[in-house]
Amino acid sequence: MRVAYLVNQYPKVSHTFIRREIAALERLGAQVLRFAVRGWDAEVVDPDDQAERGRTHYLLQGGLGHLLRATVAQAVATPSRFLAALALALRMSRRADRPWPFHLIYLAEACALVRALAAQGGAEQLHAHFGTNAAEVAMLAHALGGPPFSFTVHGPEEFDKPQFLGLAEKIHRANAVVAISAYGRSQLWRWAALSDWAKVHIVHCGLEPQFFGDAVVPPSSAPRLVCVGRLCEQKGQLLLVDAAAQLAAEGLPFELVLAGDGEMRPDVEAAIRRHHLADRVRITGWISSAQVRDELAAARAMVLPSFAEGLPVVIMEAMAVGRPVLTTYVAGIPELVRDGVDGWLFEAGSPEAAARAMRACLAATPEVLDAMGRAGRERVLARHHVDTEAARLLAVWRSAAGAAR
Repeated sequence: MRVAYLVNQYPKVSHTFIRREIAALERLGAQVLRFAVRGWDAEVVDPDDQAERGRTHYLLQGGLGHLLRATVAQAVATPSRFLAALALALRMSRRADRPWPFHLIYLAEACALVRALAAQGGAEQLHAHFGTNAAEVAMLAHALGGPPFSFTVHGPEEFDKPQFLGLAEKIHRANAVVAISAYGRSQLWRWAALSDWAKVHIVHCGLEPQFFGDAVVPPSSAPRLVCVGRLCEQKGQLLLVDAAAQLAAEGLPFELVLAGDGEMRPDVEAAIRRHHLADRVRITGWISSAQVRDELAAARAMVLPSFAEGLPVVIMEAMAVGRPVLTTYVAGIPELVRDGVDGWLFEAGSPEAAARAMRACLAATPEVLDAMGRAGRERVLARHHVDTEAARLLAVWRSAAGAAR
């Protein structure tokens, strides 16, 4: 099968799961064309991401002139389709969180995408990741005469503003929609017409085979916890620093590693200084996938105090290397992590609850931690192997194509 992928920005540190999915599809024999709106000049540290950048066609790289030429050329080539797509773009802007000029830009991007696709020999399926603007560009490209489109919804952004994103319209016009968890599917069903429910399928994000091939190293005996994720509101690192301050006040020995970077780094650093935790809490900044695995391997467990999520891939990574997980029971997380079996689940938004889980983890015996790590590894092996999930995705597309005939 020949598939075109569309992402708003690619590659990106937080989009490793997309790269894995594409690689798995190619291992299964699919041809995958990569398209992104932006990202050609973004700083990436992972060698695999750097290689992906060279394989990706960027819709905005040619500037405004390129978009205008593509739009005019498409309008001249297929005037009736162009007018229908224009009407759709304006309709999408009516209740959107972005005004109508943005939606005209999405239309121009769709024109550039359709022409770039044609220049590369076309595709049988166009797939967008995230139900935000990339899904709208894919939908408009289909309206212009491009291939059938589908998209994967991760959350939580799509669930925060489904009406502003025109989620029901996108689901209706797509030939398939992918949710990454049962929770995600339920949220899509909330906004989709009943007649479109059958279009929504669960395909998990997955881990590549090498995650499962390595021997499991027992969790570290050191009192070290690692939190992996972008430093932002929804990941809850500020709450984690407050929880760490409680443990420090009790005199408990521990080290907390915040692996990542982001817009809230100055706030997190200020909280670390305020609680006098500079000798206990370390921020790594952006690190590669291999470095993330090294941090997990050197830790007793991973902690992620998220307020809102889809189903974080980093939880899968931690479980795959045999690390218990301390995290909140929000969205799709409890579908994977079992409290007291694979780790500890605690209430979102509560520093006291986070501190309680951290305290329990730090007090756990090596035998308990090892048993939790092995249970989590077995669970993620069974549910999140990327080759298995990529095969499911191919089956979804083939079924959709067959239903259209």
